[in-house]
Amino acid sequence: MVFDCDGLLVDTETCWTRAETALFAEHGHGFGLEQKKLLIGRTLETAAEAIATYFDLPGEGPALAARLHDLVALELAAGADALPGARDLVTALRGRVPIAVASNSNRAFVDTALAKSGLAELFSHVYAVEDVSRPKPAPDLYLAACDGLGVDPARSVAFEDSGTGVASARGAGLYVIGVPSLPGTTLDVHRRYSSLADTELLTWGSGLGLNRR
Repeated sequence: MVFDCDGLLVDTETCWTRAETALFAEHGHGFGLEQKKLLIGRTLETAAEAIATYFDLPGEGPALAARLHDLVALELAAGADALPGARDLVTALRGRVPIAVASNSNRAFVDTALAKSGLAELFSHVYAVEDVSRPKPAPDLYLAACDGLGVDPARSVAFEDSGTGVASARGAGLYVIGVPSLPGTTLDVHRRYSSLADTELLTWGSGLGLNRR
């Protein structure tokens, strides 16, 4: 089982949204659902490039990435909560099947998010964007996670909240469970839930079985 982190296990998207809102405000722009959809699931660098395009500031991607990094770091340092059902599901699976985190965020952000949410102790395999040559939506992160766990991607399950992550997991050949972090988001997944706290998911995680329909 391979889990995304931001917006799936940990409520870091609120941290990112506050940081993104501040950055947009600094440049005289509002920030809402439309703008969030441009950025969710991206790496810090590719999000900054998208922001530079939106601001019509060619060549300013690196500077915007540095500023966004600092804003996000401040938000994460203040704390991030585990999302509903995350701890219960991961705890139910841990020890029964191999589990890992595969995140498009940088290592420092992933480690901070897992630590602040109290989930770090549950994962011995954590993969961040620095661990691969190509970030999501390329399949590299999921392939690296499966390789590290010693499992066949075709017999593995990914949990994702964004289209970028879903494309990565599908490209790697995993069965994909979607739990969208943005309202109204359509994900090309094998099965979709509104929350990791869904009763069916928790029952499956406890070993009673989940039919793949």
